[in-house]
Amino acid sequence: MSVGRNCFLKCTPLTCSCVYFKFPTEKELPGKVVWVTGASSGIGEELAYQLAKIGSLLALSARRENELERVKKKCLEISSLSDKDILIVPLDLTNRSSHESATNTVLKHFGKIDILVNNGGRSQRSLFVDTSIDVYNAIMELNYLGTISLTKHVLDHMIQRKKGKIVTMNSVMGIMGAPLATGYCASKHALQGFFNSLRPEVAEYPEISIINICPGPVQSQIIQNVFTEEVSKVNANVGDQSHKMPTDRCVRLTLVSMANDIKEAWISDNPYLAVCYLWQYAPTWAWWLLNRIGKTRIQNFKSGVVRSLLYPAEWEQMCVKYFV
Repeated sequence: MSVGRNCFLKCTPLTCSCVYFKFPTEKELPGKVVWVTGASSGIGEELAYQLAKIGSLLALSARRENELERVKKKCLEISSLSDKDILIVPLDLTNRSSHESATNTVLKHFGKIDILVNNGGRSQRSLFVDTSIDVYNAIMELNYLGTISLTKHVLDHMIQRKKGKIVTMNSVMGIMGAPLATGYCASKHALQGFFNSLRPEVAEYPEISIINICPGPVQSQIIQNVFTEEVSKVNANVGDQSHKMPTDRCVRLTLVSMANDIKEAWISDNPYLAVCYLWQYAPTWAWWLLNRIGKTRIQNFKSGVVRSLLYPAEWEQMCVKYFV
């Protein structure tokens, strides 16, 4: 698989270099049993389509069974897979008591799980001072505890086989912080810490990979399903999503990372990718920059204007104002 030279602006150089020096996804993923959570929309849905085209066997999970059936139908239309090659497993990540039986359902059907893609979760768009603590509890139950609960059951199977991949769709918000997303950032930081700590615990099994994928803003339905000030309150202001990375591009780079066992991949357009590097290597500058960007973002939010953390044009204006 070739992803083009401009890929260096959209993921870490390590992720990109592996495309040229190791195996492509079309050789690594066909025939593998891949269980994708959050598969009814967004990145999870696109993962299902691209994996189906490659020839992976799929277990698709989410709460909405009717949407999973829609995704399965399209997977069958665009691939050479048969009906038995795609299993629908309705799953609520917050219902942890159901995770063992769901895992057993996948194992009974396919006999193995080669790759688990932890993709299910929700974001947030609200100020901490206005937000109920119940929202933070719900975010952690879903994004963090639900994810590690399912991972535990699947990892038991992978340890028995001494092979497998645990792929977690984290976020650049697991690396940095952002106003209006305190709970979401907390849950993603928790996942980052958990899986970075789990990796050495399974080091005695060299064929078990722990992979963290950290996308930046992506054109998906995540903004339509964000938590707000109250658990039951719906986000009515979606805003313009055109400046974000296309979902298919994000998934393509995710599969490259997955096939090549990249421990951590930052998949994003600039300026978000540049901010990640700043946060990693010059945190004092990152805090200073975020304070200035955050003030504008909060003002926009209060006035009902939906804006991302930083638009490319705003990035250029900031550079001119403070660095030129």
